[in-house]
Parts: sequence; structure tokens; C-alpha cells
Amino acid sequence: MVVRILLADDHTIVRRGLRALLETRCDFSVCAEASNGREAVELAILHAPDVVILDISLPLLNGVDATSQIRKSVPGAQILIFTMHDSPTIIHEVLQAGARGYLLKSEGNDDVIAAVDALSRRRTYFSSQVSEAMLDVLLQDGHLRRHSDSLSSREREIVQLISEGQSNKQIAAALQISVKTVETHRSTSMRKLKVHSTAELVRYALRNKLIQS
Repeated sequence: MVVRILLADDHTIVRRGLRALLETRCDFSVCAEASNGREAVELAILHAPDVVILDISLPLLNGVDATSQIRKSVPGAQILIFTMHDSPTIIHEVLQAGARGYLLKSEGNDDVIAAVDALSRRRTYFSSQVSEAMLDVLLQDGHLRRHSDSLSSREREIVQLISEGQSNKQIAAALQISVKTVETHRSTSMRKLKVHSTAELVRYALRNKLIQS
């Protein structure tokens, strides 16, 4: 059986490196590549891959929400997060969204192969460093709470697009909703986060890894 893999990272060199590494295995095949989160969701629906390798900091749609949307649209796809971020909060969020594996970009090639192999067999895979971070979460209050928990997936999506410099009209067109709906989500998000300007929204998005600095 050939394991079909979708790669999603906004850095071409990372995707090329992953493709070259994965295709050293005759039973691994990269079926598609995406450079942003929205494209990752679309390609996942189109190709129905066995494993999706996602970065967290993806343009247009971050890795957490992309994971959630892919899991809803393509339940059979197993999500492996491949990122530089080892924040316990982010790990917690992406696991809640449905990811089955989490690997840091600082890990070795053997870990990447092992992770994809595990997920293709419907098993989980976490590097030792990530496992330690997950343990830190469990040793806290039992679960994580932060501002982003209060935002819906749509609100977080719109906050990301605003922070990436898109206008209400552009966001409405991209999400196929009305400008009025965008404005409503924007106002609700700002109220929930207790911020009063776009600059504060951008700082929030940077702090919570919705966008890259």
C-alpha cells in the first residue's frame, strides 16, 4: 500500500526537502503541496491523502484551523504538525483540533519518516520534546485557558486575515460571506479580546502564532 501525503508549508525549500526525504521510501508518495492553509484544505478535499503534514504558521488559514477543517472534510486524513513552535498552549490547541502527531523541525530525518509511518497505521506520534511539553500541560490545572479559547474558528480566521493586511471586502470575498458579517465578527473578536485597534489585533495574532513576524 502506498501512503499518499499532502505537504503544507509556506516555505518552498521546506516542502522540497520533505518531498525528497519522504520519497526515499517506495511506499510514500507526495500527492500535493500547499503554500497556505486554505489551499491545504482545498487540496485535502480534492486528493483525500492518508497523511497531511502541516506547519502551524500558515498564511490565510493557520495550522490549527486548517487541521480542524481537514478533519471535518476528510475524516480519514491523519494530521502531522511539523513546526518550530513547541508552546504547550499551541500543542494543546492543535491536538484538540484533531492532529494525531506533532514534530519539531529541529528533529532528525528518521523522526519524520517514523512519524508518517506511525500516522499511516492510525497511530499517534510525538517527539520526546513535544511529549515533555504535553506533560507540562497535564501538570497544570488540567486544561489550558487563554483568550483564543473564547474565539470561534471563524473569528480566529478573520483575525488572522485582518492581521495579514486584508480589507473587510477582501476577507468577505475570500470566505464567501458579506462585508457586514466580516464587520460583525471583527467587532465581536475585538470585544472578546478586549482590544481597541487593528494594531492590537496584529499584536495578538503575532503573540498567538496566527501570523509570522
